[in-house]
Amino acid sequence: MRLSDWRTRLAAHIAAHARLPFRPGSHDCALFASGGRAALTGTDVLAPVRGCYSTLEEGFELAARHGYASPFDAVVDGLEEIPPAYAQVGDLALLEGDDGHPAMGIVQGELVCVLHPRGVAMLPLTDVRRAWRV
Repeated sequence: MRLSDWRTRLAAHIAAHARLPFRPGSHDCALFASGGRAALTGTDVLAPVRGCYSTLEEGFELAARHGYASPFDAVVDGLEEIPPAYAQVGDLALLEGDDGHPAMGIVQGELVCVLHPRGVAMLPLTDVRRAWRV
């Protein structure tokens, strides 16, 4: 269930990350998406592992120790998967990053807000491979 002020909370979350450098364990795409989910629902599902890893490999290992195939699976645990074309503002999306690795972002209408090495970037919703309703 979305909080009544989710739009304001989501805008503040995205703005707070707009110029932060990518840093595994403190500012990566799984944590960014989890923070977006928290802005809408009040629950940050990755709060227990923030700051507990310092490389992407360690993040995946930590997710595996908690029973998930990836950190992304932990972020979307309990959410309904939907066709990407039905994704709306605040929903979560999985895309292929510039480096060929998966990346998770937050839908913003026809664009998806994702982390870039130096902050936030916007990619077209048509690039989304999978999406989840928040």
